[in-house]
Amino acid sequence: MRNVVFVLPFVTEGALRFVSGTANVPGVRLGILAQDPADKLPPSIKDRISGHWQVQNAFDPRQIAEGVQGIAGQMGPIDRLIGSLEPLQEPLAEVRADLGLPGMSPEVARNFRDKAVMKTIFESKGVPCARHRLAHRREEALDFIAEVGLPVVVKPPAGACSVDTFRLETQGDLDAYLARMEADPVLFEEFLRGEEHSLDAVTVGGRMVWYSISKYWPSPLTVMENPWMQWCVLSPRHVDVPAYQLIRETGENAVRALGLTTGLTHMEWFQRPDGSVAVSEIGARPPGAHFMTLLSHAHDVDFHHAWAKLMVDDTFEVPERKYAVGAAYLRGAGTGRVKAVHGIAEANAEIGSLVVEARLPTPGQQQGNAYDGVGFVMLRHEDTELVARALKRAVEILRVELE
Repeated sequence: MRNVVFVLPFVTEGALRFVSGTANVPGVRLGILAQDPADKLPPSIKDRISGHWQVQNAFDPRQIAEGVQGIAGQMGPIDRLIGSLEPLQEPLAEVRADLGLPGMSPEVARNFRDKAVMKTIFESKGVPCARHRLAHRREEALDFIAEVGLPVVVKPPAGACSVDTFRLETQGDLDAYLARMEADPVLFEEFLRGEEHSLDAVTVGGRMVWYSISKYWPSPLTVMENPWMQWCVLSPRHVDVPAYQLIRETGENAVRALGLTTGLTHMEWFQRPDGSVAVSEIGARPPGAHFMTLLSHAHDVDFHHAWAKLMVDDTFEVPERKYAVGAAYLRGAGTGRVKAVHGIAEANAEIGSLVVEARLPTPGQQQGNAYDGVGFVMLRHEDTELVARALKRAVEILRVELE
């Protein structure tokens, strides 16, 4: 038996899928380190864990280390320490190094987490990416703008999911941003033009053994700039085709440059109008926005379990890709709570046969500012173009009304 500690800052539906996937790995005894008490875990999970330790801050390396030692007192020596969230990867790596546990090292974790370090490595290794500058002062930002021109994208060096990421289009935008620029360094990047995609990949022993491509409609940044906008992601059935050979090779080079030996990565990339590609950024963790569920539907395999087995056993069984899949993410115009969802009957009549999973917004649900909206509809079929057309119809027909 192997004793595995899963760091679960908060009990959420998405996080519990990873916990369940880990509990299902043969030969694993599972302990949970969390900010939430054990009583908040559903019985289906609570009955399957052998240890639990509550901390005030599950992102603090010191508290993680103390929690691991506490769980070791309940279960015995710990063999693996894992977690699925991007902000966890650096503190987990620090604790692994201190406790002598296997897994991603602190240096590699920082290469993936700090986007300024990442882009510098890319440049040194010949991985195509946007020109960039980590600006600590206003003068550094202005020097970079003089070099690349407007528009530019600004983001925190350790951001994720386009949070606190902005596009500065005009001199007025730039002046307004610089006027409120704080002491913390900000990453300025050349604005990449083209179609935005992602590449999810599994690397084992330094070699990419599996990958998947997804296309965004529209780009994540555009979605963050327009909180009312409903959007789609499409993952084609066939990805091992000449059209994706360049990005597959580029993605493998990028992961290798950052030093990852074994793990799952999520990479954002652009295909420029001339056919060339450029890497935006990579996270050494599972993708968000329910992508893991989409991948599960594409292959008829539980990818949450496959990720856990990769993290625990350093192995990955490459599954057959059977379907094209996609998701339409539902959001209302404005802010507030959901009043109603319109077009359900029409959407069901037109595209219902393709739906494999759906979570429609419910009256009273708070919209908030979540990137993946207040609901989604997932579709799949062997025909990629059929899924693409159905996704566009889904965001045209379904409308979320807020109050």
